Amino acid sequence: QVQLQESGPGLVKPSQTLSLTCTVSGGSITTRNYYWSWIRQPPGKGLEWMGAIHYSGSTAYNPALKSRTSISRVTALNRFTLQLSSVTPEDTAVYYCARGLPRDIATGETTRSEYRYWGQGTQVTVSS
Repeated sequence: QVQLQESGPGLVKPSQTLSLTCTVSGGSITTRNYYWSWIRQPPGKGLEWMGAIHYSGSTAYNPALKSRTSISRVTALNRFTLQLSSVTPEDTAVYYCARGLPRDIATGETTRSEYRYWGQGTQVTVSS
């Protein structure tokens, strides 16, 4: 069974870059056809899809975040990463990695049922 685990700093200062890693076990991130996504949930708000990397290495991003977001992978370690630059307190959220891709990538609006496997999530706070 596929398992995902987020890791990275829980506190980031404004204007800095938020960096997280998702480590995948029980399946390869290069297995044909799958997308691997980053999703976040700010306090009091719904889930927001941020972007994804395809098994081929191609990426797709939420248009609202694409200028600040970069997703990459380290295939030898079966990991994929998230970098979100120029963060503000509004980027404070629980960040999740998951396998899948939302139907509506243009808005970033997404639901939990659109992903087969989820990590447990990690809280990231942006504060000075």
